[in-house]
Amino acid sequence: MADTTGGADVRVLVIGGWGRCGSTLLDMLLGQLDGFVSAGEIRELWLRGCVEDRPCGCGEKFSSCPFWTEVGERAYGGWDRLDLETVMRVRYGWDRVWGMPRLVWSRDHGSHSADLAVYTDALRRLLAAISAASGGSVVIDSSKLPTHTVMLQQLPGLDLRMLHLVRDSRGVAYSNQKHENKVATDDGSTTPPRYGASTSALRYDLYNGLTSALGRNADLPYLRLRYEDLTADPERRIREILRHAGVDADRDLPYLHEGSADLRPNHLVDGNPVRFAKGPVRIRLDDEWQRSLSRRDRRTVTALTLPLLRAYDY
Repeated sequence: MADTTGGADVRVLVIGGWGRCGSTLLDMLLGQLDGFVSAGEIRELWLRGCVEDRPCGCGEKFSSCPFWTEVGERAYGGWDRLDLETVMRVRYGWDRVWGMPRLVWSRDHGSHSADLAVYTDALRRLLAAISAASGGSVVIDSSKLPTHTVMLQQLPGLDLRMLHLVRDSRGVAYSNQKHENKVATDDGSTTPPRYGASTSALRYDLYNGLTSALGRNADLPYLRLRYEDLTADPERRIREILRHAGVDADRDLPYLHEGSADLRPNHLVDGNPVRFAKGPVRIRLDDEWQRSLSRRDRRTVTALTLPLLRAYDY
């Protein structure tokens, strides 16, 4: 496969945690900054883009989006030259929570299976191509899951920074109960998995707990951010993120206004339907759970996630 991405290091800001935490909105807000490029959930690009050909945030299908076409050319000489079979096998065999022990062992011992080596090379090429095609010096990857972050840690020439985005577990649980379709293909839309209160709480503990553990690795710069704080004061929190990313935090943020943001089109292939939003978008706290989550579910989620609620100052 051709590789025309150059040899410069790529800085990646990976958003970690679990779903329904506001990561798509944060990805889009950061993508408005000069030098930043929103790449969306990189770990989902293989399926949502290469296989399902979903609409990009710009409105075009993945296969006809000029940006992703250029990325594919730079990374592999065209998407048709990517070893998609191996990539999908590793994505659904290794990049799962039960794959964490062997991924960590592989990271710490420098031992890679042939398939994992193919995947990590494809991932390295992809991130470098995104940076080169966009001209951005910081690639935002909102994949969230900790196994994906461990894979990123194995890539050479990567300046990786972790942004752990958390949200009140009761809000996450309520969001997981709602029907919210995602635009998929010409055949219609798909509905993300829905979880009951107990399952949502246990997954919240697992994924956020593992992400926090990764943050204790001295080699991985780590910043935790609460969704509620982001929506309360977007400018202050974005400047904190800029400092964490190692770039100028005193720059103007002209797209931010009191309670809203002017959003340019993006190229997110997967994520919350807000990725299709353009122009003025209101930034507000989604606290519907406080009125609509049943008392039983609230008690269940609170009990099961209490240690993390305390750790995250909820």
